[in-house]
Amino acid sequence: MAAGQKKPAQPSIIISRMSSRVWRILFVTLALFLALALAWNLPVVQEKLGWRLESALAWARQKLNPPQEAVFLPSGLPTPVIHRTAAPSPQISAQPTILPTLAPPTATLPPVPPRTDLRGAKVYTDQKNRWNYCGPANLVMALKFWGWKGLPGSTLDLRDQVAQVIKPGFNDPKKDFIARGRLDLNVMPYELVDFVNDETEFAALARFGGDMTLLKRLLAAGFPAIIEKGYYEFDTQGKRTWMGHYLFVTGYDETSGVFIVQDAYYLDTQKPRKDEQVKYADFLSGWRSFNYLLLLVYPPERAAELEAVLGSWNDPAWANQRALETAEADILSTQKIDLFFAWFNKGTSLVQLQQYDLAAPAYDEAFRLYASLPQDENYRPWRMVWYQTGPYWAYFYTGRYADVVALANVTLSTPSTGPTLEESLYWRGMAEWALGDLAAAQADMRESVRLNPHFAPGLQRLQEWGLQP
Repeated sequence: MAAGQKKPAQPSIIISRMSSRVWRILFVTLALFLALALAWNLPVVQEKLGWRLESALAWARQKLNPPQEAVFLPSGLPTPVIHRTAAPSPQISAQPTILPTLAPPTATLPPVPPRTDLRGAKVYTDQKNRWNYCGPANLVMALKFWGWKGLPGSTLDLRDQVAQVIKPGFNDPKKDFIARGRLDLNVMPYELVDFVNDETEFAALARFGGDMTLLKRLLAAGFPAIIEKGYYEFDTQGKRTWMGHYLFVTGYDETSGVFIVQDAYYLDTQKPRKDEQVKYADFLSGWRSFNYLLLLVYPPERAAELEAVLGSWNDPAWANQRALETAEADILSTQKIDLFFAWFNKGTSLVQLQQYDLAAPAYDEAFRLYASLPQDENYRPWRMVWYQTGPYWAYFYTGRYADVVALANVTLSTPSTGPTLEESLYWRGMAEWALGDLAAAQADMRESVRLNPHFAPGLQRLQEWGLQP
């Protein structure tokens, strides 16, 4: 070896040094991972970043499993009852509740004034900085119109006072109340009505089969209304798709042919949608997809006045029959997606009339039409059964349990947040119980009340099955 030349390192020394370096890297990596995991579980981090990760995951799920491609095709076949203990048994009359053809309900009433504006902008409430809050926001507007100040003793935002009752979210101490309720994607009309009747000094009712003349008469008499409609809007994933939405209707103008509405939903780049004007044709088209449902909040002392305006609509059975006849008329006059809505409405009206054997084939036709619609996320109303669960009733009470399970599987595959629809979990559990798959039934029922601890049907069923949530 020449003078001044370093002696080569021995292989064992090199390996030892490399092993030491690898261990240091692994140790630092593990320490960083643990630190990130601990930091991620901090409530403040979850509040700031949790929803961003969830949104990214939701976007990825929708890309991998496009919801518009999920199609339910009914079999139409009953399945054998293996275990139907504690299955629900609604009060079904021995005689059909189908009524004779209805006479026009308001033929003797005077014409409405050419314009009514109840100044709904004064009570305008948006749903910004909240998820799936159109139900609470619209109910707050309807209650504030009559002077509601909130629940006694509560200092929460009025929207959150409503939401804590009707969409409380699952119990997760790492998330705040708003984040916990994010997975509750829909509030049913009955939940809004129950909140008013059970939690406030006001009263509420809901009816299917409304029409524009009735709505104008209500407005002219001083009664604003919440309607449910379908429309195309940008969702939280930035996609323009069909969604269900509540709308607070506070006026109309016959000269312009518009309803005046307060729309709680708007994007960051838009102005609040106060006193929006919606053309009659567009209003009716959106309203059709929810069987012309309207919801009224009113002071009990004005009940007699409201009853006089409602007329025949005071009777829910009459209103459901009216909705059925409207659906049948729409079937003869519409096509494509509107024809799908018309057949779906026929099924819904028959379910309301407890005519399940007639409702099931109506829904069958609706789903066949749905399958023929273009597979376009901007066209197919793939959220339909998120909001309207009538097909489950029709198929379950005609013994078509396999169809209940199949429809629930398709519906639960469409939310980007995962299978988080408590109503679909409930009905899948009911069908699984009837089919003898008790473990799956219990798991679905427990999940339905985990997602919504106030979900009364799931809680009742678990109690009847002798189970804890």
